This record gives sequence, structure tokens and C-alpha cells, in this order.
Amino acid sequence: MSTPVTTKPPDASTDAPQPRRSLTSRALTRPEFGATAAAIAIFIFFFAVAPPFRAIPSFSTVLYASSTIGIVAVGVALLMIGGEFDLSSGVSVVTSALFAALTVYQLSLNVWVGVVLSLVVALGIGFLNGYLVVRTGIPSFLITLATFFALRGINLAVTKGVTGTVASDNISQLDGFASAKAIFASDIHLGFITLKITILWWLLFTALASWILLRTRIGNWIFAVGGNAASARAVGVPVPKVKIGLFMGVAFVAWFYGMHLLFNSASVQSGLGVGNEFRYIIAAVVGGALLTGGYGSAIGAAIGAFIFGMTEQGIVYAGFNPDWFFTFLGVMLLLAVGVNLYIRNYASTRR
Repeated sequence: MSTPVTTKPPDASTDAPQPRRSLTSRALTRPEFGATAAAIAIFIFFFAVAPPFRAIPSFSTVLYASSTIGIVAVGVALLMIGGEFDLSSGVSVVTSALFAALTVYQLSLNVWVGVVLSLVVALGIGFLNGYLVVRTGIPSFLITLATFFALRGINLAVTKGVTGTVASDNISQLDGFASAKAIFASDIHLGFITLKITILWWLLFTALASWILLRTRIGNWIFAVGGNAASARAVGVPVPKVKIGLFMGVAFVAWFYGMHLLFNSASVQSGLGVGNEFRYIIAAVVGGALLTGGYGSAIGAAIGAFIFGMTEQGIVYAGFNPDWFFTFLGVMLLLAVGVNLYIRNYASTRR
């Protein structure tokens, strides 16, 4: 599904001498430029119209809502930069949580056994998605759509078959629960504000993904594969390994968020996660990732997730009808794609 676009981020250095560009041109070529401007505008709007939005505890809630999208969106952004999609990421979150919960409860195991086993299962799903894409040549949209339906059915059928309900059993009394909750779902008290630990994990994953993209050879490979897979293969880039690795990266962050869901409430509803894959993709696109691959950033995806968090909570704080939230998502996606393309075309003509 890759198309022949630039194989490196616009500001990457090359061996050939490059003309010095203006500060404006360099800023415009950053994938997250449009998202940053949008985030500032949305923040000012809700700060002005929603008094509860100005309170520090409310801002903590905004950050938490952003982190629940941003953790997975970072992995999805890297996959999209590599030229692929994963429509199964939303239900994969729940699959990981359900597998861990059902396994440890039915077998009376330490919850850390379930955590590790569910990670193996999640990475296996990611590997299977990537392997099928590179081996069959079928677009990842279709491969992961099939995975989406398969996992959705498994989540519901297995949970009902094991527990008799649509939710897993409560695992809060099992050994290891407290320590796992401290890692995946604890609160951090800073005196003036209380933050969910997912916020720190979100920032850490964003920083790590940015370092990989901009400072490592693997990052160059990701841009190259997303820009033009055939050309990347011709210069020695291990295209299949990169693509499979990116799918497994999405599976990892989906597993991590699944563990948060599990240890935050000690039980998981099997129908959760449906539709969240679109939120992750939209966050990446709003953050500057192109649907055609080869361009984007982890920081942009994080800003896109922050826009989600501000809007979702800001609508509530302002007393607006929350049904308009999904209309906002559609408009935001369309505007983000148009603005990102315009900015890239405009910046490419400036020096």
C-alpha cells in the first residue's frame, strides 16, 4: 500500500549539500506543526468557555484521557509511517486484558504469570498480522480487518463460555495484583495534582519512539519502507522484518494499555475496544502522519491524542451535547489530512 513519497523525514540530513531554508520553512516541514496549532486553539477555546476546564484536577483528567489514546497511538503512528494500518489494535487491547484475567483466575495463578503470557499472545497476534501482510501481499487494511472481527468474536464467545457473563472475573484478590497495579494503573501524587501513571508511560513511549525514528538506523528504515518499499529493498533495507516489527510494536502498546484497563478496575468487559482503532489512527493523522506512509512523527501522534483528550473532556466541562464529539472527529480528520498536505506542499516550495 506504500506509494513513492520521500523516504526520509523532511529535515533529515543527506550527503549532498542542501540549501539553507528559512526558519518558517523548517517549522512548516515538521509533521506536528498543524497539530500544535490546533491544540493551542482548542485549549484556548475550552479555557475560555468552560470554567471547570481551568481547574488543575480537571487538567489531570484531560491528560489521563489523552494518555489512554496516546499510548497506542504512538505505535500506530510508527506503523503508519511504515506504510501500513492496523484495524485490530482496539480489540487487541481487550484481548490481552481478557486473556490475562481469565487465565489467572481460572488457574489461580499469580497475576504476573497472566501479564507475561498475555504479552506473548499479543506479540503473536502482531507477528501474525505482519507476516500475513508481507507474505501474501494483501493490504494490511484487509488483513487487520479480518483480525478485528476474529478477535471481537473470540473476546465475546470465550468470556461468555468461561464466566457466563460478558466480563471477566474480579482478580483483585489474587497474588501479585497490588504490584501489577502499581506498574500499570497507580496514581502519582504530586501535592498540587494527582496523575495516573499512564501519563508518564505515554510520555516515555513518545520519547522512545521519537528517538528510534530520528536517531537510529531503524528509524531511517521505517521512513524508507513507508516511502517506497521497493527502493528500500533495493538498497538493503530488510523490509519484511521492519513491517513485522512495526505490527509487533502496535501489539506491544495495545497489550500495555490492556494491562492498564485490567488492573485499573480488576475486571474487563469483553465488548470494550471496538472503534478505538479509529481514534488511534485519527490521532496519528492529526499529528501529521500521512495515510500513504513515509511521513509523520511520534510527537505529532502524542499531540493528536492530547487534542482528543481536551475535546472529549472539554465538551463535558462546557456542558455541550457529547453526541457532537463524533462529528468533531470526522471534521477534524478531514481538516487534518487537508492541512497536512497543504503544509507539506507549501513548505517544499520555500527555501
